Amino acid sequence: MSKNKNKAPLNEDKAEMETPMNGDSAINTDNNSGKVAADTENMTGPGFETEMEENQSGDATEQLMDQVKEWQEKYIRLSADFDNFRKRTMREKMELIKTASEDTLVSILPVIDDFERAIKAMENVTEVGPIKEGVELIYNKFKETLTQKGLKSIDAQNQEFNTDLHEAITKIPAPNENLKGKVVDVIQKGYILHDKVVRFAKVVVGE
Repeated sequence: MSKNKNKAPLNEDKAEMETPMNGDSAINTDNNSGKVAADTENMTGPGFETEMEENQSGDATEQLMDQVKEWQEKYIRLSADFDNFRKRTMREKMELIKTASEDTLVSILPVIDDFERAIKAMENVTEVGPIKEGVELIYNKFKETLTQKGLKSIDAQNQEFNTDLHEAITKIPAPNENLKGKVVDVIQKGYILHDKVVRFAKVVVGE
């Protein structure tokens, strides 16, 4: 019986020693659970969502700024290219205007040479016949040169009056019924260059 009495206190001491240890574990578990819950609440709470939205908004803004910068650079390059194109086009246009008549003028130079030779020849000519013949030859040559360049005269005599081709200087009584509303006389010839009227024919119209 003395052995049983001695064992009982040992069990009580052991129980007393185990009880505080279990209590500490429970406290630690509760603290850890609370910390996890708090962290979870911080990650899912309104503050965390706001922070995520701000980060996403910042990334989107940065992407937009990059796109704006890229388009600005493209616009600057395109503007510079267009400005260079405009200047080059204007320069080419000015050169074309200056040299557009070069070909025509070069083709007329032989006619001028003929006129100079005719004028020189008239100094020693006593008859009118050769002079008239020479002038006619030069005239025909000059007219043929202009025709090759696309210039042709407007046929107006005895033609129906046409405001697209003719300019009426005056009206006179028609010599006969067939000439009413028609050109009875040409004061100045008109010319067409490549289907475009460059000078209207000045005419007299019968009425």
